[in-house]
Amino acid sequence: MQTKTAPIMDDQAPLNILRNTFGYDRFRSPQDEVIQTLLEGGDALVLMPTGGGKSLCYQIPAMAMPGTGVVVSPLIALMQDQVAALQQAGVRAACLNSSLTLDAVRAVESQLLSGRLDLLYIAPERLLTERTLTLLERARINLFAIDEAHCVSQWGHDFRPEYIRLSLLAERWPQVPRIALTATADARTREEIRGRLGLDQARVFISGFDRPNIRYRIHQSTGNARRDLLRFIRDTHPDEAGIVYCLSRKRVDEVAHWLTGQGLTALPYHAGLSAAVREAHQRRFLNEEGIIIVATIAFGMGIDKPNVRFVAHLNLPKSIEAYYQETGRAGRDGLAADAWMSYGLQDVITLRQMVDASEADEAHKRVERHKLDAMLGLCESVACRRQTLLPYFGEPLPEPCGNCDNCLEPPQTWDGTIPAQMALSCVHRTGQRFGVNYLLDVLRGKADERIKGFGHDRLGVFGIGRDLTVNEWRGIFRQLIARGLLTVDLEGHGGLHLNPSCRPVLRGEVPLMLRKETRPPKPSREPRRSRALELDSPEDHRLFEALRQCRRRLADQQGVPPYMVFSDATLHHMAQARPHSLAAMANISGVGEKKLESYGLVFLEVIREADG
Repeated sequence: MQTKTAPIMDDQAPLNILRNTFGYDRFRSPQDEVIQTLLEGGDALVLMPTGGGKSLCYQIPAMAMPGTGVVVSPLIALMQDQVAALQQAGVRAACLNSSLTLDAVRAVESQLLSGRLDLLYIAPERLLTERTLTLLERARINLFAIDEAHCVSQWGHDFRPEYIRLSLLAERWPQVPRIALTATADARTREEIRGRLGLDQARVFISGFDRPNIRYRIHQSTGNARRDLLRFIRDTHPDEAGIVYCLSRKRVDEVAHWLTGQGLTALPYHAGLSAAVREAHQRRFLNEEGIIIVATIAFGMGIDKPNVRFVAHLNLPKSIEAYYQETGRAGRDGLAADAWMSYGLQDVITLRQMVDASEADEAHKRVERHKLDAMLGLCESVACRRQTLLPYFGEPLPEPCGNCDNCLEPPQTWDGTIPAQMALSCVHRTGQRFGVNYLLDVLRGKADERIKGFGHDRLGVFGIGRDLTVNEWRGIFRQLIARGLLTVDLEGHGGLHLNPSCRPVLRGEVPLMLRKETRPPKPSREPRRSRALELDSPEDHRLFEALRQCRRRLADQQGVPPYMVFSDATLHHMAQARPHSLAAMANISGVGEKKLESYGLVFLEVIREADG
């Protein structure tokens, strides 16, 4: 165990910092253990769900110990927002990145060398330059924090090769404790993080992956996903912030334009837009209320906005890790939020083709297929979503969660053995080279020129599926592909092939229970803000809105996002407790000494006016 030589002063004790600076009364497990590990000179690997308080695990020990904590952060926007939020709380924080002028860089370097910084945020690419490493050797560094540590994994969707070189921190500063943090890492990724970052001796803290405030809803596309999305937003999250993920840039632009035409404020975000446009859209999302970002997965890693009330997917994510991380951007404040997804057969085919057509080696493709299969398993499951999702991360859930679509509206199943046999036979008898649309036409007896030309109108399977609709057949094929009974060809033409695993079904040796294709249930018209905040009365709600307006004015004056003044959860606590003195205001969760001094009297006046 590494040992710190400098003492920790009593007035800098972690709990005092938590209370006085951040305004919270107690640590969440295992924050206190992680902090103590670092204070004693040890290393740590921390897996904690988004919104679980990962940042405090390194911010507080960096403030408690002499010197400066260096935080490796992957995105400029992320580090800038984190620094701004810390400065609001009175923490001496700064960042070094390419957006700074030369004079600003010199000022930050001077603060670092003179010991006037608690925390310095920096991107891995800049950290690894010899100039920066030399600068840090001249400073007093008390810890290194590696945020978004899953970026080190070659199996991850956010792979950053620069992260691999961060193992040199242990070589150049062997006595300085290091902490790696992530919200998303299965067992394989955890081991890769430890190995690549030289954290073999680090204590591993896993606080759980469950986000009980998020309601998971996954349904099969009805053929009009945009309409379903609009109904979901209008019925459950009117005028609230959300993120909509799409697979392609083209679809991002189309969906954003369409939502805007429906009266919503929706902004596109993808790598095809200029950096200036992306920056402007991200700033609007952070600084304004009720903005919807429609994005590819290029958006989100650098977002700390706590009051995102929903994350929607209009295409199937590539893996459970990607889905978990993207949906985790909802409800970071711990209040009620939704993860909504609409996906269809074409998503399954497209993603399988993308894996097979990639230039990766076969071992990597095998892993990617496994990840996609696990994602499909989550979508097609008729059991509690959390009881399917959490075991993937090694965290079984003994009882159904009661807060997902399968728990709230249990899906119907049916014995699909005979239709599955029809579908598999049709694939076989037509030569295992046609796509789903053609197979549907054969099964439903559509005698067009193409089918007649191949002679498939004379097959025994021609027309045997007339009793089922096109959508029902699509659902059958989707589930057969998801279960690995059929595969998509490797040439990119969408032809289906039989897998050996389909033989027991074809022979009638095992029954096949399928999920019944139904229209997505109409969401409850219960106002989601009321469910999230559970305000006791209309008077409390009116006060909450007045507090939000006050927060908006203060944020605009300073040019910062409203949540950096106070979170929705803090305003909710104010609306319920209605403090009438600074002493009482100090007991509100999220009100530290600096924010009490800066904003206390202003918010007290709003509360006094509301109470007459």
